[in-house]
Amino acid sequence: MIPGPPPSTNQRFELSSTNVKIPAKTLPRPEAPRPDFERSNWLNLNGTWEFGYDDKNVGVTQRWFEDPARSGGLNKLITVPFCYQSKASGLGDTSMHEVLWYSRSFDLPETYLQQRVLLKFGAVDYEARVWVNGKEIGNHRGGSTPFDFDVTDALKTTGNTLTVRVEDHFDCTQPRGKQIWKQEPEACWYWATSGIWQSVWLEAVGRVWLQGVRFTADLPKNAVRLEVKLAGALAGSPELQLKVNVRFENHLVCETTVSLTPNVTQFSLDLKHGQFYDSVKLWSPRTPNLYDVEFILLLTGHESDRVKSYFGLRSIEVAGDLILLNGSPLRQKLILDQGYWPDSLMTAPDDAALIRDIELARAMGFNGARKHQKIEDPRYYYHADRLGFLVWGELPSNYDFSSVSMENLVGEMTEFINRDYNHPSIVTWVTLNESWGTPLIRTQEAQQRFSLALYYLVKSTDPTRLVSSNDGWEQTVSDFCAIHDYEADGTRFVEKTRDLAASLSSCFADRLIYAPGYSYRGEPILITEFGGIGFRDDRASHWGYFGPVENQEKFVERLSGVLEAFRQLPWIRGYCYTQLTDVFQEVNGLLTMDREPKVPIETLKALLDRT
Repeated sequence: MIPGPPPSTNQRFELSSTNVKIPAKTLPRPEAPRPDFERSNWLNLNGTWEFGYDDKNVGVTQRWFEDPARSGGLNKLITVPFCYQSKASGLGDTSMHEVLWYSRSFDLPETYLQQRVLLKFGAVDYEARVWVNGKEIGNHRGGSTPFDFDVTDALKTTGNTLTVRVEDHFDCTQPRGKQIWKQEPEACWYWATSGIWQSVWLEAVGRVWLQGVRFTADLPKNAVRLEVKLAGALAGSPELQLKVNVRFENHLVCETTVSLTPNVTQFSLDLKHGQFYDSVKLWSPRTPNLYDVEFILLLTGHESDRVKSYFGLRSIEVAGDLILLNGSPLRQKLILDQGYWPDSLMTAPDDAALIRDIELARAMGFNGARKHQKIEDPRYYYHADRLGFLVWGELPSNYDFSSVSMENLVGEMTEFINRDYNHPSIVTWVTLNESWGTPLIRTQEAQQRFSLALYYLVKSTDPTRLVSSNDGWEQTVSDFCAIHDYEADGTRFVEKTRDLAASLSSCFADRLIYAPGYSYRGEPILITEFGGIGFRDDRASHWGYFGPVENQEKFVERLSGVLEAFRQLPWIRGYCYTQLTDVFQEVNGLLTMDREPKVPIETLKALLDRT
């Protein structure tokens, strides 16, 4: 067993079952999991874990959590944070298992002994129960959102055992996104992702700590509003103060100390009269300005917690049939991005892979991505923030409509917003897609009401962003009209939309644009899925829209025709091309799944620059 790094170094070490220190460069995903809310005193728990399937569901009865190493059930090794279905996990087992067990041992770093210790999970799909040293410390339901526990009272100085039991059923009440619920992928659904698929780590804090902070731009006042949530020993109203230092390009803009109460605290910071700047710096794709923030929480004058974060100031709103970013018309040229990799599935193989996807999309002429049916790794949004890349955050769909499925979607959407509220790059939330999970929304009032409920829940939880309530068709109330149409011929697209009012009140791709009782109200119109042009390959099963093309020349001919139609139709305020990469059998990517361009990037950029 080894201790963690001393507090004076930034180097990370794996907690190993041997007495050998393993440098962080050998760890999978060694970088800080939450750069938007980062403590310096954290310890990475990724790496090799013991693992096993519990197909007979006997692990709890046989109390595997008390001594996992001797239970006999955890008879494999897995590399966390990769799911067992992926090659990167060391298993690459695509058979279906619904109950999984994980375990690893660790020693507690000496620097943690006088502090509270938080155990954090980036995401575990789908239901997790967690034990430390045989003591159950909590559970979480939701496959894409983070959770944490204060595990201090369960810890020993040495010889700790962390055990996780996961249930991931192949049913359609869970928000699945593009994860197939069958044995084999088909059409546009891919291999499932079960179990731990984002980083696991420890953080050390004092008796009281920051649970979360929200930044909300107040542009008319050149200010930012803060909402602070506290956790820990709050009973008795201890004396709490929060020091806040705000910097821009390493110059101090604002510093203040605020007295807090144990309840949620809200206050504003004036950014206009900073030491070096007389006006706020707005965030946009062209100028991705970010303010760095440090929070120091004081309990009776002594430091209890320290967190680094950042924020960007921008506004996004609808004005008539325009979408405005910081008060100026915004034309969104988006790429549909599924976020899958050949060997690691939904988990990026490394941080560089997330950056590369953004940089490739930007080089092709896109100014943003619709992260399709996936709540992405927080570091993706961090890189989008700093690189100036717009993002639509989309809730993964389930495929049944029931009280359970509604509860699951509401919970996941709420946690999604709570995690990613502070990212300026996220400008839109998508709550439903193509009536998935609400298959009878056209005729059933209950499903229409659920669409409305999700829309108003998100608008009340986060009024700073736009919401697409059922992207594609059969929309109820939404901030803009989002249409999916994979018409292959630009001339036909222009012809069938010549009478726009008639088109909006009927069908585009053989589906009603609005559910009965709802209609177009003059909001912006975007073509939020189109293209999907596949390249022919030698596989027996490959999938794309309207048949594959033979070569680059035919691809450019088809894409340029549709884009020329968009250019001729001024009512189209933006679009989203399907899609960034191939994903297994789906071959309609602009890039292969290994991120190799199928068409020269400069050719694509020239086409997009004209629209």
